[in-house]
Amino acid sequence: MIAVLKHNATVEQRDHLINWLQSQGLEVHISEGEEYTVLGLVGDTSRIDGELLESLSIVQSVRRVSEPYKKVNRKFQPSDSVIEIGGGVKIGGGNFCMIAGPCSVETHDQIIEVAEGVKAGGADVLRGGAFKPRTSPYDFQGLKAEGLRLLSEAKKVTGLPIVTEIMNIEHLPLFEDVDIIQVGARNVQNFELLKELGMTRKPILLKRGIAGTIKELLMSAEYVMAGGNEQVILCERGIRTYETSTRNTLDLSAVPVLQELTHLPVVVDPSHATGHSGLVPPMALAAAAAGADGIMVEVHNDPIHALCDGAQSLTPAQFAAMAEKVRKIREVIKE
Repeated sequence: MIAVLKHNATVEQRDHLINWLQSQGLEVHISEGEEYTVLGLVGDTSRIDGELLESLSIVQSVRRVSEPYKKVNRKFQPSDSVIEIGGGVKIGGGNFCMIAGPCSVETHDQIIEVAEGVKAGGADVLRGGAFKPRTSPYDFQGLKAEGLRLLSEAKKVTGLPIVTEIMNIEHLPLFEDVDIIQVGARNVQNFELLKELGMTRKPILLKRGIAGTIKELLMSAEYVMAGGNEQVILCERGIRTYETSTRNTLDLSAVPVLQELTHLPVVVDPSHATGHSGLVPPMALAAAAAGADGIMVEVHNDPIHALCDGAQSLTPAQFAAMAEKVRKIREVIKE
């Protein structure tokens, strides 16, 4: 249920109403706009008489929210969420973020070289895998704790905030220096993990499941926000279909659909979606044109010899060229 307050409601009137709603066992989510305030009510709202609530002098309208996701719902918060990351980087609400780096952290020299390269090319955040979920148990699984240490070194050298994937909540103490914790496509419905991340106060980047629906992605975000962590970023990374020409099928329509349904920022990962480096730039441009709040691409200084996903990785020079075009697209859609 949401209650829209009239613009002339005083702070005292608003606080009195909020206190009463909380006394009824409800959690009240407050979204303040320039002209009105929206109170999102979470919990058993069946005990609340909607007509009685709407009859109050400070209440403009009341309506029940039928969708199972509440806190992520744009009805609860009409304005875009802006997620603040380390180093003054913002995403959402008109702030566009470019995330770039290797699929896996391999060596000290590799991650430092790539980090410096993507920063020079215009990246705002450095990505890099330390713990890698792989289909085959014989493939490179990442450097784990050592990989996180190397990412922290790259952060010190370049000043770029870092994002990396968590696979087990027991590893969370190792993520102290990580700016954004990524939940991959395989774990996006690991609800126990999401509950634990909901109790952290770090930004969480949720990748859409391999065959996940938009509603399922939003429900995963709801798990995190229900725990109190409202810093959530959604990522469209392609879904599995019958098409085999690309690694996955990039669903760019998910960008405007999600932005209509939720206030959370939406980024696009064309690298995992397509699986081919030649397809990454045009899909990144398309994502920017579709209104995405950011892109997340894989960049490697030596893609041919990469230990993981070299075929979909750009070189730093290719990333810089793509980033320049993305910026031009962003300028066009702002007009």
